[in-house]
Amino acid sequence: MNIQDKVAIVTGASSGIGFATAKLLSQNGAKVVLAARSKEKLDNFSKELPDSLVVQVDMTDEIQIKSLVVKTIEHFGRVDILINNAGRGYDASIQETNSDTFRQLFTLDVVGPLVLMQAVIPLMQKQGGGSIINISSGTALMALPKMAAYSSLKRALAQISLTARGELKDDKINVSVVYPYITLTDFEKNTLKEGKQEEEDWSSDDPDFKPPDTAEYVAEKIIEGIKSEEAEIYVHDWMKHMSSGK
Repeated sequence: MNIQDKVAIVTGASSGIGFATAKLLSQNGAKVVLAARSKEKLDNFSKELPDSLVVQVDMTDEIQIKSLVVKTIEHFGRVDILINNAGRGYDASIQETNSDTFRQLFTLDVVGPLVLMQAVIPLMQKQGGGSIINISSGTALMALPKMAAYSSLKRALAQISLTARGELKDDKINVSVVYPYITLTDFEKNTLKEGKQEEEDWSSDDPDFKPPDTAEYVAEKIIEGIKSEEAEIYVHDWMKHMSSGK
């Protein structure tokens, strides 16, 4: 898809990957809708982006999610691109996983993106096409200690994405899923944790360890994915060979 003059909704746009993606979309000529809970951050960010719209939204609230789309249509008249980026991490062993926390994150990381997809799909069908990019995680490709809850949510989002891709192909709505690697954002700081946690060390002595990516690098891969319309977008080619348990 050509991004120039397209209207793009980006959730989780106040920081990290969402922030970098919104900025790059704008630089590529898109009109960006900045969606997140932190309105103050979005208002400040919006000053940098011409033709941008700020919409405060809690992605666990279906009414607010649907209102986000309504406000976008009222302002721009259409939705061409959706970047489902908002989400939160959870580090917990199987034994320590809190069922209430897991349910809350399921609402944020899976149900929220699904509801937003359902809200924009009819509009894209009427328009004759669109692009939906759902941000999963490299953890969805692996079985890692203390990551069962989070990785299962991101795997669910990936499966929703790939299934929707097939269902919406004839409507010319492209659905893709992105698998980021470790990214230098506040994601880890905001991750919910259970039990004793080891401090993250990004200067590993392991010769196979790959250094974290910048949010800007991941944003570039997302933009490439919009243009190429690939089904699965791995931020590194070596991630294509990752398998469960390895």
